[in-house]
Amino acid sequence: MKKWLLLIAAILLEVTATLSLRGALDHAALYAVVAIGYVGAFAVLALVLRAGMGLGVAYGIWGAAGVTLTAVLATVIFGDPLTALMGIGIALVIAGVLCVEIGAQAAHARRIHKEGASA
Repeated sequence: MKKWLLLIAAILLEVTATLSLRGALDHAALYAVVAIGYVGAFAVLALVLRAGMGLGVAYGIWGAAGVTLTAVLATVIFGDPLTALMGIGIALVIAGVLCVEIGAQAAHARRIHKEGASA
């Protein structure tokens, strides 16, 4: 559970930093939020990996959730477009990450089964 909460924190830090980057174009003080957010996101992502989550899974979820949240929030906050084609693209990214996660879980289950059979 801890690694999932850390991953959520890393995602939120990255999205905050990215949205602040857009806002910093008009309000230079937001560059501090950008720097803190990105450094914090990578630091917390390292903690996620240290907690035992696989790199492919952690980075995939982090990236897909970041893209999705950033696109949706940029539409809400800045009025950026979010077209049907963009929505399909986001859905495909999410589907790809789900495939990686399901594959990782299956590989983990096979490894545990194999270790149990050899003991």
